[in-house]
Amino acid sequence: MNKSTFTDQIGREITISFPPKRIISVVPSQTELLFDLGLDEEVIGITRFCIHPHSKFTSTTRVGGTKKLNLHKIRELQPDLIIANKEENDQAQIEELMMEFPLWVSDIQDLDDALDMINQIGVLVGKQLNAEALTSGIRSTFRSITSPAQSLRIAYFIWKGPYMIAGSNTFINSVINLAGWENAFQLDRYPEVTAEDIAKANPDIIFLSSEPYPFTEKHIEEFIMICPDAKVILVDGELFSWYGSRLKHTANYLKELQMHVNQCRRDL
Repeated sequence: MNKSTFTDQIGREITISFPPKRIISVVPSQTELLFDLGLDEEVIGITRFCIHPHSKFTSTTRVGGTKKLNLHKIRELQPDLIIANKEENDQAQIEELMMEFPLWVSDIQDLDDALDMINQIGVLVGKQLNAEALTSGIRSTFRSITSPAQSLRIAYFIWKGPYMIAGSNTFINSVINLAGWENAFQLDRYPEVTAEDIAKANPDIIFLSSEPYPFTEKHIEEFIMICPDAKVILVDGELFSWYGSRLKHTANYLKELQMHVNQCRRDL
């Protein structure tokens, strides 16, 4: 087996046996990507949040959570490649694993970063043509999005108790912008906000994400009480935040959401 050297998205060089045969992925969206690229046998370890595809979630060894990996289990599996992410994984654990195994790290801020990650991973695992076909299709679907006539201000909630929103410099923010909307909060990353902050921001639309906090219908009234003039809508968090192969569904979802938002505005 040949040795090959690659550079990850944070600028680190890693040398692996190519193509890798024992891969652990510790990021859900990248795990789904690996399976979609056809690496059914090569992926030997995933996290408990790597729920797609379901058949692989139930049959592949789990190595803890994204922020709390089971390092002992990872060492037992003896991977020849670990694929991680700068934001989603714990820095100290990732740095510890870097000392023992080839570890490739992604760093995703927007759609271009995501497509670059898909193509780079395609090369890394010997599935370059599959990855290029996937990214070409994703680009095409996003080009079909047309901006709405009115750029509405969106507050995107990821947590409650305390309230947390997706602010600027996040992949979610970039997806909001791709749909032609503006973020009602120009705060960095994922800040905590109070009910008073939310009322002051006065968003046109409030999105309650299905993850990481599982917002449901029962939470809508709570936000209407804070912002009576806003329309509150439950949204699929995976389609806003998963930056792997699930992106092939995101553009069409955003177009459907645009229509839903427009209808909601007309009903106000």
